[in-house]
Amino acid sequence: MLPHCPVIPCALALVMSRLRHLFLLISALVLLTPVSAPAQDQREVPLDALYAQLEQADDSNWQALEQAIQSRWAQSGSASVDLLYMRAKSAIEAGDLEGAFSHLGAVTDHAPEFAEGWHLRATAFFRAERYGLALDSLRRTLALEPRHFDALQGVAVVMEILDEPDRALEIYHEVLAIHPRNPDVKEAVARLTKQLATDL
Repeated sequence: MLPHCPVIPCALALVMSRLRHLFLLISALVLLTPVSAPAQDQREVPLDALYAQLEQADDSNWQALEQAIQSRWAQSGSASVDLLYMRAKSAIEAGDLEGAFSHLGAVTDHAPEFAEGWHLRATAFFRAERYGLALDSLRRTLALEPRHFDALQGVAVVMEILDEPDRALEIYHEVLAIHPRNPDVKEAVARLTKQLATDL
């Protein structure tokens, strides 16, 4: 058992702060992703092809491919659901989490197969520090879209918060198998690999 040391809680607080910051960066990208239809040339490219291109991407094109995939995720196929989704995003941006939950409840009720609705719901739960509910929504997202690299990254962040670094590292590697250029995930893999080696 570790002796009492004021440095330990301070270090844990710093790690938790970094993880919250990382998830908030992910959620900020979600909120900035346009809900408008992607450009004509993007619509003509099958989603499977976009994932294949992302896997082989380089520094010149990975961000465009990432955004193209995220824009595709944000299309529910229903104008009314898209409107509710937009209202939920706006509520989260404004810090109105209760309003966001209300809109997202309608989104997931009317379009339970819309993976991005569950992902935005996870974002709202994370911002409310309700990590168990965030994890549940992330798992629902992944059940509908197993290659949802943002949701996978979110699960890894929650695993770190729950002090499961081994599981978090495994999931970060799963993200890199889909999105090898993700800089935040590469940093997390390097950090956790070093941490786990030190803990041995």
